[in-house]
Amino acid sequence: MGLLRGSRRWAVGAMVLVGFAVARAGAAAGELSDQISVGFGEADVTPQVAGPKPVYMAGFGQNRQATGVLDPLKARAIVLKDSGSKVALVSVDLIGLFLEETVEIRRRLPGFAHVVVSCTHNHEGPDTMGLWGKSPLQSGIDEGYQGLVRERIVEAVQAADRNTVPAAARIGVARLPDLLADGREPYVKQDELVVLTFHKPGTESPLGVCIQWNCHPETLGSRNTRISADFVGPLVETLRRKHQCPAVHFTGAVGGLMTTLGLEVRDAQGRVLASDSVEKTQRYAALLAEQVEKLISQGQPVRLAPIRAKRRDVFVPLDNPLYLLGRTTGVLRREAFAWSGDPYKAEKVGKAAPQRYCLRTEVGWLSLGELDVALIPGEIYPELVLGKV
Repeated sequence: MGLLRGSRRWAVGAMVLVGFAVARAGAAAGELSDQISVGFGEADVTPQVAGPKPVYMAGFGQNRQATGVLDPLKARAIVLKDSGSKVALVSVDLIGLFLEETVEIRRRLPGFAHVVVSCTHNHEGPDTMGLWGKSPLQSGIDEGYQGLVRERIVEAVQAADRNTVPAAARIGVARLPDLLADGREPYVKQDELVVLTFHKPGTESPLGVCIQWNCHPETLGSRNTRISADFVGPLVETLRRKHQCPAVHFTGAVGGLMTTLGLEVRDAQGRVLASDSVEKTQRYAALLAEQVEKLISQGQPVRLAPIRAKRRDVFVPLDNPLYLLGRTTGVLRREAFAWSGDPYKAEKVGKAAPQRYCLRTEVGWLSLGELDVALIPGEIYPELVLGKV
C-alpha cells in the first residue's frame, strides 16, 4: 500500500495494497461508526520441518533446506462489511501464491464481493511457487503443504467473518526513508508506512490494526535455515501484545529492490547490529513498531463505506527463457495459454505448442469509502507506482 500523490482520496496499493486521502477530514469518528463492521482471523501455516520430506526455503538460491523453526508463519485475514457487501483481505507469511491457488480459495468462500489473497513476500519461509527446490530443474513445492495453506487461509477468513463487529477507523501515513534500502538502480523508494486502526464506535477501544509497509522480509539473510516470518512476525506480535487486539501486515511495492539487506540497524545503545542476525531482525521490527504507534495516536478518521470491488483477468506473454524452461520441466506449474496479442483474450494451450505462451494473472481495485486500494500481482517496482520512470 503506498500513498498516491495528488489524490483527494486515500489510495493504497500493490498486492501490494496502494493509497489514502481524506475527503471529509472534519468528520467525527462517531459519524462514521455505524457504516462498517470489521472482523479478524488467523491460522497457522508453519510447515512441519521434522517430517519425512525436506522443506525448501524460498527467496534466495536453490536447495536451502530448513533445519528448524524460529517463529511461526500465519495467514491473517480482515473481513470488512457494509450494509450490502463484504470483502476479505488476507496476508500470508509466504513468498507468494499463484492465481490458481487464489481461485480455489475463493471457490470455498462464497458470498464475498471479493477475496484478496496476498503474501508478505517472505524470503525465510517455504517454497510455495516451485522456483527454489533442490536444483533449478526441480520444484520445491510440497503439494500436501500447499493444500494445508489453502485450507488455513479459508479458516482464517471464516473466523474473521464470524468475528465482525461494528467499527470506526482512523488512518495515518508517514515517510520512513531511513528504514528502507534500495538495492538496485534507479534508486526510488516507496517509503510510506500506512496504518489503519479500527476501534469500537464512540470509544478508543481497539479492535485491530492494519499495517502496510514496503520492504522484503529477508533480514535474516540467505544463510538462515530456520523458518521465520522475518521482521513481520515480531512486528505483529509487538502490536498485538501492546493493544490486546489483532494486527495484520500487508506488503506493498517492494520490487527492484526494497530491502533491509545492507541497511545499518543500531540497537538502543547505538551499536550496529550484525547483518543477517536475529538481533537485527527483532530490532528492525521494534523500530517499525515505534513508528506504527505514532501513527495510531495521530490517525485521522476515515470512512470505509460503501464497499465496491472490481477485478479483471489479464494475459501476459511468457518470454523469460528460464520460466519457459521451468514450465517444460514442471517447475513452474501454471496453466498455459496461447498469446493472441490481446491482453484480455487467450485460448488454453492444447497438444500443439503455440508460437508464444502467455499466463493469466489478475488486477483489481477496491473502493472502501474514502480509501482506494490497487490490487497488483507480484512485486511491482516503486518507480512504476510513483511515476518516476
